[in-house]
Amino acid sequence: MPVFGTTPLPSIKERFIALAELLCNLWHYEQKNGDMTKPPQSSFRDFIFKNLVIIIFGDFLITLVSCNTKKTAAYASPPGYDFNKPYVYELPEILDEISGVSYYTKDSSIFAIQDEKGWLFKIHLTSPLHVERWKFSSGGDYEDVALVDSNFYVLKSKGVIEKFRFSSGDSLSLQSFAVPQAAKNEFETLFYDSMLHQIILICKNCEEDNKKQVTSWAFDPAKDSFSSTFTIETESIRERLGEDTRFKPSAGAIHPLTGELYVIASVNHALAIFNKDYSVKSIYKINPSLFKQPEGLTFTPNGDLIISNESAEKGSAADILFFKYNKPRQR
Repeated sequence: MPVFGTTPLPSIKERFIALAELLCNLWHYEQKNGDMTKPPQSSFRDFIFKNLVIIIFGDFLITLVSCNTKKTAAYASPPGYDFNKPYVYELPEILDEISGVSYYTKDSSIFAIQDEKGWLFKIHLTSPLHVERWKFSSGGDYEDVALVDSNFYVLKSKGVIEKFRFSSGDSLSLQSFAVPQAAKNEFETLFYDSMLHQIILICKNCEEDNKKQVTSWAFDPAKDSFSSTFTIETESIRERLGEDTRFKPSAGAIHPLTGELYVIASVNHALAIFNKDYSVKSIYKINPSLFKQPEGLTFTPNGDLIISNESAEKGSAADILFFKYNKPRQR
């Protein structure tokens, strides 16, 4: 992972001291080799002028590089990715409220849902984009989507999963399942854990949580039932971010090659990576000008990372960020 700014650049004070020392040395040189009461020789005058130009121009370049380096150094990237160079796919207006994505391996497309309206979208990352859609509900506060064994599982913010599948003629049957005691809880994150064969829901703002932890629930697709599962200890996340606010996940998925859990938090402008035991591995601050309002996250089978942004403000388009995965070399 490239690290910028590891060698400290000279401060403004240090550069002025160096300039003063050089001018002092030049003055002593002239005093020793010439008469200061007489006009200096043209060759020496040219020498001083050229060196002053070099010093001033060099100082300007150092300042410019210093500013650019600080700007780049603020946002590091997880191993295998370059968060400074995504492929950006601008989405049509109908997807301004895109709030969940799931990669579809069979034709390399992305299934997506949007907040409030009960439409399932299929996005083909072609040029131009090709988007299909199907109605599955009259509406609701939808946050995320997963596809498991031809069944779609759509998460509503109150902790309700709507399960449906399409049959011949685009007809569908829809079932709803609610997290126990979810009345005062808020969820935005849902993903499938292929090792556990369970669908995981992570709280964004749950009544029993506090600044030190975030709880989660597991849904068993075979039994259509919920059970409590792991708890994320978030105190170290707040410490690493230098914030005292709660960590509020907005999307997540398991990396298909490393088994690590990636969780993005739009409110915190951060990406957290967790080990297989759900302990915190690393935290990355993300650039809010690029990650405008990240609400969806998914992976391709080879590890490429896909993140969707809602339209952050009126007049700006929602988009999909595609980050190519390059497996880090073993040290």
